[in-house]
Amino acid sequence: MAHPYGIYIRFDFGTDEEKAQQARHKLDGWRQAFRLDKRVQYKMDRPVSPSTEAAKPAAAEKPAAAAKAKEKPAGKAARKAGGKSGEPAAPKADGVANGRVGLLVRLYFSPHEKLSEQRWLARIPAEEPFKSASPKVIHQGDPEFEATDQQFESISS
Repeated sequence: MAHPYGIYIRFDFGTDEEKAQQARHKLDGWRQAFRLDKRVQYKMDRPVSPSTEAAKPAAAEKPAAAAKAKEKPAGKAARKAGGKSGEPAAPKADGVANGRVGLLVRLYFSPHEKLSEQRWLARIPAEEPFKSASPKVIHQGDPEFEATDQQFESISS
């Protein structure tokens, strides 16, 4: 889906899962504090290798079975806690199996919010967890914008 306007920032954290999680946490804080819900979106990008893809279905079945076992005896509170604890563990395992962790951030400000867009475009790559991740800004006119847009849409949250 082509967006009328947008900018992507690609960060490559290499194998440093901790830095990637710090960056994700910082983005979440900004989104809540400044009400940037739809304007700043991000997705963790963990490239899938052929060996990881074979192990992925088996790993996906185990947490689902464990979650079902937890749901029956404890009730609604356990489901909420089980879902939250199960979500971060699965992506972490994928990231460790493949070794590479990236973050793809989409800035999607409307044309009349140009100043805000420029400020966030300057602020995000300048902050600490992002600075060391070799930020790459991809504007709409760049040749790789379409491929990046498709990649962003294809990554599951």
